[in-house]
Amino acid sequence: MKHPESGQRLKLVWTDQAAVDLDAIADFIAVDDPIAAVQWVEQLVATAERVPQSPRMGRKVPEFGREDVRELIHANYRIVYRIGKENIEVLTVFEGHRLLHPLEP
Repeated sequence: MKHPESGQRLKLVWTDQAAVDLDAIADFIAVDDPIAAVQWVEQLVATAERVPQSPRMGRKVPEFGREDVRELIHANYRIVYRIGKENIEVLTVFEGHRLLHPLEP
């Protein structure tokens, strides 16, 4: 998706929460296999990096039902992002069996 005025592709940015989530995922996996931890986080990041090509590729997050809050599923992880006017924000990354906490508007 391109910015309506500049015609440039929207930039993907990671919120502090999403960065903390990735670190926690890596730490958890690294207890058993440090190499697998790095590879897994790289896969999650690569999945998210596809979003600017087609921001609406993810489904609407069922808990919110908003057009601008979407998610991609990678194995059993949910990558939740928000489509804004200037960029696409990765809001959180977490295991699918966990509950999604309320998001700021």
